[in-house]
Amino acid sequence: AELRAAVRSLVADLDALFGALGLREESFAVGALSRVLAAELASYAPARNRRRVATSRASVVFVDRTLDLAGAVGHHGDNLAEKILSVLPKLPGHQTDVMVNMVELTALQTPDEACSIIAPGCLAQPNDSAAKALWESFMNLKQKEAVMEARRHLVEAASRENLPIKMSMGRVTPEQLSSYIQLFKNNFRALENHCGLLQLVLATVQTLKHPQISKWDNFLAFERLLLQTIGESEMPNVLNQLLPMIKSYSERKQDDYTCEDFLVLLVYMYSMAGEIKSGKELDKAEEEVKKALVKAVCDEPELSALLQKIT
Repeated sequence: AELRAAVRSLVADLDALFGALGLREESFAVGALSRVLAAELASYAPARNRRRVATSRASVVFVDRTLDLAGAVGHHGDNLAEKILSVLPKLPGHQTDVMVNMVELTALQTPDEACSIIAPGCLAQPNDSAAKALWESFMNLKQKEAVMEARRHLVEAASRENLPIKMSMGRVTPEQLSSYIQLFKNNFRALENHCGLLQLVLATVQTLKHPQISKWDNFLAFERLLLQTIGESEMPNVLNQLLPMIKSYSERKQDDYTCEDFLVLLVYMYSMAGEIKSGKELDKAEEEVKKALVKAVCDEPELSALLQKIT
């Protein structure tokens, strides 16, 4: 009853807005709740009267917000920028930038990966045109092409500084990029001139070497499989496929999904599934998944900040 009242209230508000704009709308809906809203608006008596006399036309698209969740938790394609933003640690005080470890450009030898002696680099380089162009490539090109762009920019920068660079063709590896970066190491002028570019290339190297990258690709493959399965079968079957993959801390290997990973997958599944038929089979499958997840969470030796917040 509360939801019905809220929908009708929203329909009345939308009708008032369209009336003020003098619009005759044509409604489109993406998602279950959006269809309800569009249908209510279509049959709303004051709206019908308004549409008869309105002088302007407009298309209105209603989109369910659950689909926003799928965007936030999904692993989307072959994009280097998204991988960098996902796997590198956040820059303190920032939501959209990351810390790039700069130790490789110093003579410091430290086993500590998150070395706090050297100030971290970041992705935002507004004063460096080459770095800005490279970041555009990271966002717009496929990973393989973006990494080749990183090598091209490095080679051009090294040539400009007369550094002894040997251009090699073929596949670009993180090790190759690291060896190019080393040429800048003891040349302070070259370091200063190309600092922004070097930060972005270091971010690339650290992302490609990151242990989470193989799991990223697994996520992407599993999400595609999920979409296929959801399209062909009911939700209980999909949950039953997921069940054997939920493992406790003592059973997990490096490539296995953690508790947090499963929560992300479940949010993705339920966002993409649309309307789900309820029934005993679904209740049983959901109960099994809940039990397995609770056991896995209880067996964790130390809960992450997110899991602590959730529990």
